[in-house]
Amino acid sequence: MVSDSPSKTYISGQRCGVLLPVPLGQVYDYRVPEGLFLSPGDFVRVPLGPRKLSGVVWGTGQGDVDECKLKTVIEKLPVPPMAEVTRKFVDWVAGYTLSSLGQVLKMAMSVPDALESPKGVKAFRAADPIPDIKMTPTRESVLQVLQSGPPLSASEAALQAGCSPAVVAGLAKVGALIEVEQVRARSWAQPDPDRQGPELSAAQQQAARALVAKARTGSYAPVLLDGVPGSGKTEVYFEAVAEALRRGKQVLVLLPEIALGAQWLSRFETRFGARPAQWHSELGPRERRETWRAVSEGRARVIVGARSALFLPYQDLGLIVVDEEHDPAFKQEEGVIYHARDMAVVRAHLGGIPICLVSATPSLESQVNAEAGKYELLHLPERHGGAELAELNLIDMRKEKLPATRWLSPTLETALKDTFAAGEQAMLFLNRRGYAPLTLCRTCGFRLACPNCSAWLVEHRVRGRLQCHHCGYNTALPQRCPNCDDEQSFHACGPGVERLAEEVMNIFPEARLAIASSDTIQGPRAAADLIGRIERHEVDLIIGTQLLAKGYHFPLLTLVGVVDGDLGLAGGDLRAAERTYQLLYQVAGRAGRGAHPGRVLVQTHQPDHGVMQAMKSGVRETFVAEEVKFRQDLHMPPFGRLVALIVSGKHETAVDAQAAALAQSAPRYDGVQVLGPAPAPLALLRGKHRKRLLMKLQPGIAPQRIVRDWLERARKEKGVRIQIDVDPQSFL
Repeated sequence: MVSDSPSKTYISGQRCGVLLPVPLGQVYDYRVPEGLFLSPGDFVRVPLGPRKLSGVVWGTGQGDVDECKLKTVIEKLPVPPMAEVTRKFVDWVAGYTLSSLGQVLKMAMSVPDALESPKGVKAFRAADPIPDIKMTPTRESVLQVLQSGPPLSASEAALQAGCSPAVVAGLAKVGALIEVEQVRARSWAQPDPDRQGPELSAAQQQAARALVAKARTGSYAPVLLDGVPGSGKTEVYFEAVAEALRRGKQVLVLLPEIALGAQWLSRFETRFGARPAQWHSELGPRERRETWRAVSEGRARVIVGARSALFLPYQDLGLIVVDEEHDPAFKQEEGVIYHARDMAVVRAHLGGIPICLVSATPSLESQVNAEAGKYELLHLPERHGGAELAELNLIDMRKEKLPATRWLSPTLETALKDTFAAGEQAMLFLNRRGYAPLTLCRTCGFRLACPNCSAWLVEHRVRGRLQCHHCGYNTALPQRCPNCDDEQSFHACGPGVERLAEEVMNIFPEARLAIASSDTIQGPRAAADLIGRIERHEVDLIIGTQLLAKGYHFPLLTLVGVVDGDLGLAGGDLRAAERTYQLLYQVAGRAGRGAHPGRVLVQTHQPDHGVMQAMKSGVRETFVAEEVKFRQDLHMPPFGRLVALIVSGKHETAVDAQAAALAQSAPRYDGVQVLGPAPAPLALLRGKHRKRLLMKLQPGIAPQRIVRDWLERARKEKGVRIQIDVDPQSFL
């Protein structure tokens, strides 16, 4: 829908189209008021019914509203216009994900307060002339400070004059100081691209030169940077960041997890002498407002953030980096459902700029694109500084014969003992939060389930609560079984990180232990604190979930133990094997990154599984080739397309009726197959019943028009929601 040139101007009395950040797909027509000139991209305030909303001038408008009924734009907002490429990106994302334009625009206008002029702060300057007042040494000091410098707040003036703010207030009261409003934009320290970086190896230099050349040309160029853990991928793409900065461009670096940024920020500051702007959900309102505005005005040169940072109002973006590009956290599953990695490639293409996808375990989609020549492949096969990849061994748990209350094999226990004796650090990986994943009654077998979801409640013994990890519902452990009324009969089944910590402390009571999961690391500050403790060797053993599986460098960490290597292989997820391999490989990559050699022990009940054999052999290509063949034979992504339709509502009968109506009107074309409806694995989620349909398309068939026609034909049930997930990553 972006059709007008950004140089197009709408003058007084003319009609213009304004897109509003509301869940509607249409552009509204408004009249340009007297004395105002508007261009596409300008932010404006307009009336919509009884409300006044902020929006963006999107084009000429629909032209289907009579002139006499046109409402008038209230005002143009004091913020730089939304760049044409951003408006094209909003259009593209809406069309691809089958979302409304307004929904996508809302992500690009996520901080409404940033559209207003920055609020001033109360400051004081010296009156001229100074009235005849009683003078004291402190008053003279304040006047001298303000006569010789810029206006200051009462506290700043008092601090420089060496007195209390009350002296400043007294001078203002007698007219010796004049109150002024002073707007202070936050000062952003600028990264220095010419600051000396670390010495790169020959392989790093070769990859860096290729990336720098892409950044220098300033044209669309997708690159996959594939390097083993510890190969120095970050330092390589920092060279491309430096080149983009030299060219006066902005740079976006996407990271999958907020907590992952703690060490990254320190490395960036060491390399460039300043920290970048950050963008994630943990920022406070003021910081979000200042950051959004600084990006819009070009004052924030490098932005590092989670997936939503992709929709910030860049004025001159020159490079995008997607670090850990394979990570599932880049997929947004609510609202506008999109994959940030894929949309970042689109944003780079629309803007004509290079993009670098980075991973030690690239997604199958990215590997296939590289093999097909769509992406340029840069490979770093060795760890930097001569460090060797850790030795990996499988522990066959079928032979260990552990009691029901133990989870650490004797082999892993001995390895931990040796590691601690050597003064080194270890990590135990278990991708289960809490104490135990299931709590049941010993007497009757009753399982404690979430009342809002098709999920068992997870015990968190540290907090003394049972919690649902899908909706957040939590409750205390009941004293009696609701089913048989037996007292104190509940039993924790299976291990979580808390239960594993309990077992370790019984074996190694002197070990200094830290648990790293989303329950214990809530935000960047908590992550930075934990990382600092590990780096200072205040921690001997880290017990963690996937939060610590990637990106971290701990030189003294020499042992990684995977407690349940088979955990991700359960269920029928299309990407189960790929994700399990990626996760285990990333976890294994934490060991032996410094001067000390590392080793990895993986406890498994399926040592002959392809994933386990690939881990043991260290030959990724064999596993990838088998996974590619499996997907090709079934025409599954990336050798086919999938679109999921999730039907949900409070009333099960209405959900069933809507799912049946969709099945009845399902498209019937060659190369298109509709599966379902079937109950979703989480058939009840946050109090809503759910059913799924899955449309499978052979290569070359675009799904968007087919899905639109399908939804228009199907009967609509009241109170039922239909979510569309193009290219689904999760099948829950």
